[in-house]
Amino acid sequence: MSNNLYTQRRFLLMTLDPVHIGTGGYRLGRVDLSIVREPGTNLPKIPGTSLAGAARSYAAMRYEKPQCAGQGGRDQPHCGQPTCPICYTFGSVRGTAGGSAGTISISDARLLFFPVHSLAGPVWVTSPSTLADFGIEGHQVSENKAGWNSALTRQNRLNLGWLMLEKDSDWSAPDDTRVPKEIKSRIVLVSDKLFSQIVNSNLEVRTSVSIDPRTGAAAEGALFTYEALPRATWLWLDVVEDDYRRDFPTREKLARWKQDLEQNSDEAEKLLKRWSLWKESDGEKQKEEARNKALKWIKDDLGHYNQAGSLPSPKQGWQKQTQNREEAKQEDPIQEGPIDVVRAGLQLAEYLGIGGMGTRGFGRIKVMADWEV
Repeated sequence: MSNNLYTQRRFLLMTLDPVHIGTGGYRLGRVDLSIVREPGTNLPKIPGTSLAGAARSYAAMRYEKPQCAGQGGRDQPHCGQPTCPICYTFGSVRGTAGGSAGTISISDARLLFFPVHSLAGPVWVTSPSTLADFGIEGHQVSENKAGWNSALTRQNRLNLGWLMLEKDSDWSAPDDTRVPKEIKSRIVLVSDKLFSQIVNSNLEVRTSVSIDPRTGAAAEGALFTYEALPRATWLWLDVVEDDYRRDFPTREKLARWKQDLEQNSDEAEKLLKRWSLWKESDGEKQKEEARNKALKWIKDDLGHYNQAGSLPSPKQGWQKQTQNREEAKQEDPIQEGPIDVVRAGLQLAEYLGIGGMGTRGFGRIKVMADWEV
């Protein structure tokens, strides 16, 4: 965790399946169920609300505390405990220990590189504004032309299905570590105007039908179509950690709090005051009740840390694990915090997916990298 007022990390994602995040209703036009788009550019996106919901649900699953996922309604409220890393990170509503604000903000996931079929094989299309929003500036292309690396094709024209583009320049993807090396030589730069048209003309569109359980055949009038971001779409998003409390309940910190409370030390009094369980004007009886309540919270969450077998750390923590020593040297020197909980939740989206149409093989999305901005 940074010593600054906030920490901002950028996540690079790739879709492993088609992804459908619907607008919530039907429309007239090409498809019945359309996906969410940016109002200004008409480009598809994945809303931050969808990502936050999935991240919270999957993080709670990994921590083995499912009651702290979801909306926290009256039937199954969040615990709301300051000792719970899920509620501390995402906040709680009508929690058993009271409501609290979260400490992270997840932005919409926006397009970076969009896969398109061409006569030269698969290419990934982007635009100057798309790159600039991501943080790669200074790239331009003529309005009705395109730029690509000559290694892709030596022809002066590139056929993108229904669209034939003339070559504007021998453009190469920037020598930037943030650009995925897997597709670097196959990136095509087009104007912002063309980018939106190419993307919306190459979305995956599928047709489905509801089955009548009595006949086992298609139900009458149940045919519908829906669109989705195709596989191998690259997107990016920002996660901002605004943790002014600097009191994230790591496994080690919970153990220290437990020791302070059991010893009834001065630190225990500070802890009870910080959690609004006790104040100086209260008597010893109230203090003892508050101490027992706090100990119950801590033991509960320590138990989840000790029992959870799917947290990222071998020691049952949230910290991102590096693959080797060289990567460890380059890793940002951050301590365990709310962003690690978000990362741990998003990691399960690689297997369990996000959005609708999950039963139709939709939704898996993989975190390819993340770094501090």
